[in-house]
Amino acid sequence: MLKHLSVLAASALVAGTLSASAQETCGGIYTVGRGDSLSLIADKLYKNVGQWTSIHSNNSDKIGGNPNNIRVGMKLRMACINGLPTGLEGGTPIEAIKAAAVAPAAPLVVAPGNAETRKKINILTGDDFAPFTDRGLPKGGILAEVVEEAMKAANPKEGYAIHWVNDWSAHHEPLLSNALLDIGFPWFKPDCDADPETYRCANLNFSDSMFEVLMLLFVDKSRPIAFVSDDDLAGKTLCRPKGYSTYIFDQHGRNWLKNNHINLHIEPSPADCFDALVEGTVDGVVLNEFTGRKKIKEMNLGDKVEVAKGQPISVDGNHMVVHKSHPNGPELLAEFEKGLAMIKENGTYQRIIDEHMSRIWAEF
Repeated sequence: MLKHLSVLAASALVAGTLSASAQETCGGIYTVGRGDSLSLIADKLYKNVGQWTSIHSNNSDKIGGNPNNIRVGMKLRMACINGLPTGLEGGTPIEAIKAAAVAPAAPLVVAPGNAETRKKINILTGDDFAPFTDRGLPKGGILAEVVEEAMKAANPKEGYAIHWVNDWSAHHEPLLSNALLDIGFPWFKPDCDADPETYRCANLNFSDSMFEVLMLLFVDKSRPIAFVSDDDLAGKTLCRPKGYSTYIFDQHGRNWLKNNHINLHIEPSPADCFDALVEGTVDGVVLNEFTGRKKIKEMNLGDKVEVAKGQPISVDGNHMVVHKSHPNGPELLAEFEKGLAMIKENGTYQRIIDEHMSRIWAEF
């Protein structure tokens, strides 16, 4: 009898162990404690101080532009990156993450349209804006999947279709301005209160932000810069690739370009900007976090280039836009925002962000 009980007890122990293992999770919610900073949290949870930007990016809606704007009791969402962190409340089961990791990352396949498509809400985007939109990425990228799920949730009576046009310069003019297509994404929104006459402010209406991205200053490790206040960049030469927006330097009362506070250096591409940085031609490169980190890895510059200490240059939202001349523009944006609110409420939005962020950060 005792032997039989021992077997039962051992079986229960094994079952309990398997159950606990099956429930092991990655990522989740971290509650800020006394003395915490994003760097300390990154070191504690990811064993990598440099991972503070991933925490900031994943919680920019709470933190804002300054990474020091965290307070005791604030709940921060942690992405699962390379299997860390584990054991947090609200994490994703590790087995589910493993299954997603080994699943083939098939590129997005877009069904061809026809004459009937014109009756739908026609949405415009393009490739080569990783990790946000690119048909070669899983589900077409983070924001392509967000838009797809939001429109599916909104379920407009006329239906919808997403079109991919890779000439981004044609999106605002003539495609949206002539209502050849109805609404487009993803676009950053300038500080329209400070500069209402800039093209985007004067001609476009914006949805609520779908996702915030950090605009970071990348610097040479041998010539480090800490960006804590505007004075830290006085007289510095900063590089932006040709065609990339420069309004970030003059928004929110900053006026770095208008007042010649910085020198702007233009290069043909992000890679050319990093070459100029390493050669000493410029003091820093300003790019969104994902473009910058991806290019650093591609160019094997990890031992030479780093994110400037301090704070991001800015935190910019990605928006759906409609031209102000569109007769149904406000209604179209409202339809999208309705769906966006629905997927945020039911957890679909956070699942999308977590899945993409885990994959993206693992690649860096």
